Amino acid sequence: MTNNKVLLILTAITIGAVALYMLYDLNPAIYFYQLPSRVKRIAAIVIVGVAIAVSTVIFQTIVKNRILTPSIMGLDSVYVFIQTSMIFFGGASSAIVLNSKANYFVSMLLLVIFTLFVFRFLFRFTKNNVFLLLLIGIILGTLFGNLATFMQMMISPEDFLILQNSLFGSFSAVDESLLGITGVIVVLSVLYVLRDFNSLDVMSLGRDHAMNLGVDYDRKVSQLLIVIAILVSAATALVGPMMFLGLLVVNIAHELFSTYRHLYLIIGSVLISVLTLVLGQMAIQFMFDGGVELSVIINLVGGLYFIYLMLRRSKV
Repeated sequence: MTNNKVLLILTAITIGAVALYMLYDLNPAIYFYQLPSRVKRIAAIVIVGVAIAVSTVIFQTIVKNRILTPSIMGLDSVYVFIQTSMIFFGGASSAIVLNSKANYFVSMLLLVIFTLFVFRFLFRFTKNNVFLLLLIGIILGTLFGNLATFMQMMISPEDFLILQNSLFGSFSAVDESLLGITGVIVVLSVLYVLRDFNSLDVMSLGRDHAMNLGVDYDRKVSQLLIVIAILVSAATALVGPMMFLGLLVVNIAHELFSTYRHLYLIIGSVLISVLTLVLGQMAIQFMFDGGVELSVIINLVGGLYFIYLMLRRSKV
């Protein structure tokens, strides 16, 4: 089956899943409330799905490895650390915690700064050694995770309950005003990537080949790292951490589309990402009655898939 046919089938399945979620189990008496709520969640799912998929494809092109993702490099742990620090130092009643916009922009700014600083430093220090990058990413994630856990043990039970709402990725209570802001950020970032889309195919050949073919590799990598930092930080600040989502959807896209062309990989990853999130949202909303957070399901499936990829790689 050709890549175009696979793309059409995947598009049809994704649209069908979205339509099913929008129409399933609608109550005629309160549909005027249910539909806007579901539209908001679908909008958030599309925005986050695009941001995570595009950033992960680009990141894996840079590091030339399908196991590494920005989240696995410790970004999600940093987000948890930031949210915990806000309540630990300022309390749950502080202005920055109560103001969702202030919380969003502070979290996003700190995540972008951390991502740019760490990625730039790590690429130079490790010289793109994949296993050393992964090891350092795990160490950073553990460090910030342990610091966050320590602070969580020191805060009051009431503050901890408020903190819990932001520690798990969820589409159930997305701020509509932040939804529009994040949508604009993601669209502008993706348009910037599309401006020189073909260079990604060349960069996948490696630094030396890309430079021989006329691509300013180092400058391009620096620009793309900024885009990756913005996309991942915006998505994480909007709905919370989804650690293994990028790893899961991009690797499935590689399996479905046996090609190096980023046109298929990015579009396919976006569709798979949206489909995964929609199916996951349907499961927690209609099967578990909202008793489980979506990030728990995503991380469970993605974590198992990550172990599978590591074991398969070790046998090569």
